[in-house]
Amino acid sequence: MSTKSDPINTAPIQQFLQQVKGADSSNQKDIRLDIQTAKRLAFTLGEVMTRLNGDLEKLLVSQARGDNETIEVNLDGGNNW
Repeated sequence: MSTKSDPINTAPIQQFLQQVKGADSSNQKDIRLDIQTAKRLAFTLGEVMTRLNGDLEKLLVSQARGDNETIEVNLDGGNNW
C-alpha cells in the first residue's frame, strides 16, 4: 500500500478522460473498456478516494483538537488536453 508521500499514478484516469473526450468530439454514443482497463481505472479511483478520505479525516481530527497542521496537496496534472 502506498504511503502519504507516494504519488498516485493517475494515468488510467487521464486515459479514461481522453477516451471520453474523443468519443464526445466524434459524437459516439458509447465507449467500451476492456476488463483490464476497467480494473486499473477502478483501482486508481479507489486509491485517490482513499487518499482524499484520509486527508479529510486528518483535517477533521486536527480541527477538533485545535491543531493548525498544514496539509499539503500536490496535484500532478499530467498532460494538458
